[in-house]
Amino acid sequence: MKRFIVALVLFCFFTTSNAQPIFTKADTLRGSLNDQRDWFDMLKYDITVQPFYETKSIKGNVVWTAKVIKASNDIQIDLQVPLIIDSIIYSTENKKSTLLSFTSVGNITLATMTEHPSIQTNFKLNIYYHGIPIEAIKPPWDGGWIWTKDANGKPWMTVACQGIGASAWYPCKDIQSDEPNNGASLTMIVPDSLMAIGNGRLKTQSKKNGWATYTWEVVSPINNYTIIPYIGDYMGWSEKYPGLKGNLDLHYWVLKESEEKAKLQFKQVPLMLKAFEYWMGPYPFYEDGYQLIQSSHLGMEHQSAVAYGNKFANGYLGRDLSRTGWGNSWDYIIVHESGHEWFANNITTNDIADMWVHEGFTNFSEVLYVDYYNGTKAGNEYCVGIRRGIQNKNPIIGHYGVNEKGNGDMYAKGANILQTVRHSINNDSLFRKIIIGINKKFYHQTVSTKQIEDYISANAGFNFTKVFDQYLRNPQMPTLNYNYDSKEKILTYQYKNCVVGFNLPIKVSYNNKLVELLPMDYEPKKRLIKIDNFNIDNFIKAIQENYYVLTEDSKF
Repeated sequence: MKRFIVALVLFCFFTTSNAQPIFTKADTLRGSLNDQRDWFDMLKYDITVQPFYETKSIKGNVVWTAKVIKASNDIQIDLQVPLIIDSIIYSTENKKSTLLSFTSVGNITLATMTEHPSIQTNFKLNIYYHGIPIEAIKPPWDGGWIWTKDANGKPWMTVACQGIGASAWYPCKDIQSDEPNNGASLTMIVPDSLMAIGNGRLKTQSKKNGWATYTWEVVSPINNYTIIPYIGDYMGWSEKYPGLKGNLDLHYWVLKESEEKAKLQFKQVPLMLKAFEYWMGPYPFYEDGYQLIQSSHLGMEHQSAVAYGNKFANGYLGRDLSRTGWGNSWDYIIVHESGHEWFANNITTNDIADMWVHEGFTNFSEVLYVDYYNGTKAGNEYCVGIRRGIQNKNPIIGHYGVNEKGNGDMYAKGANILQTVRHSINNDSLFRKIIIGINKKFYHQTVSTKQIEDYISANAGFNFTKVFDQYLRNPQMPTLNYNYDSKEKILTYQYKNCVVGFNLPIKVSYNNKLVELLPMDYEPKKRLIKIDNFNIDNFIKAIQENYYVLTEDSKF
């Protein structure tokens, strides 16, 4: 395709001020790797829990297996009040168990180490606890245990704890940067009239004296907040999906009264996997399988055990969030929450301040899903449609080290950032390679947003640093000021309301020709546009449909 280069004059300026929130010592203890947390690496959690529906209480124990990576200190254990730690038993591979003394203040417990284990050796903590956990009132938007009943009056219990943290229901190292390398097991002791489902695969089950015990296990690294019990009057079925890494085990679990509707609606799961494996690479947890589990709340991205509560309807509870019509042809929760298996579960951010990597990429996976089945134009329309929820009042990225998640614009604005970068690259083959490459490069790892940004820039062949700075770290929208002289056929433009150095290349196909608005670094001169029947309104409309920028006519 012959290229016609538009002239440019590029100037940027940006001013902003944001009030600083007040953070407490508790925020820092939870959100950072302090001296009581940084000396060991989590290898595995073995969780046992027994819920009591009538009293809304639980008891259990959690065994930590961890490796010493530096000289040891006292150890921090996170467990949120009103749950209570009863005892902590420390043991090494070659020594007897020791009962540790500990002090609890608020949600933090500090246990005193009686010895200093050698670097590169493993140790275990067996933590017994009990109490009435925080109850979620509006899950999944707030967190805690969820105590409800099904249509037949049987107990239906689960947990949602993104944001509030896994320490709302079990003692853990409640920070995203340290996932247990060898996965986790979850043992649930429940009334024998109910079934308990967890992440991964069922390893053992037994019944005795009116109680049933189920143990599930994942072998892949897993983030704390996605280890979740599902307890209810469940029934299930299975199938295999012929995926990129062979046959993937798919398991579905729903309340017995939902079987007929679920078997029809869940036929969308293979469709989702086909689109996402095309765009993002192999499903990241073949070893643990994929499960879709009916929940009493809307949904959540629990690794290999996705929570589903969308009432077996397409859209978001029957609504198309984009208002374009494209969102009514597929089940929002199946697509969105499963998209998190790639971004949030395969790739997890070290700090929740960078949560846009989870939510922005996953919202963008909706665009890719629409694109895969309905074409690029439909995907573009869907992406533009979800812009209506963007507020642009605060930066997307939060403050680091204080357990502050990013701003809510991370969802729809995050998707539009990636769509903007995609169109700027103007090569879907390369862009797809980049998305697949991210999932391969950072497979089962925790990352920072900078690692993701740098990977995109390095593999796109263009430095998008200032573009990400503009959209992620500043709330203002960049404005493209333009003026077209129809007599001279000269288009002049500049960016305003942006960070210094903002250099987004805009590439638009117009009249079957590629028109490029390049940053000053590449072409500071004015050029004539050699395009017949050039319509500036149509050209600007094409920019608005592909790029998340404001446009404004100016006489300069």
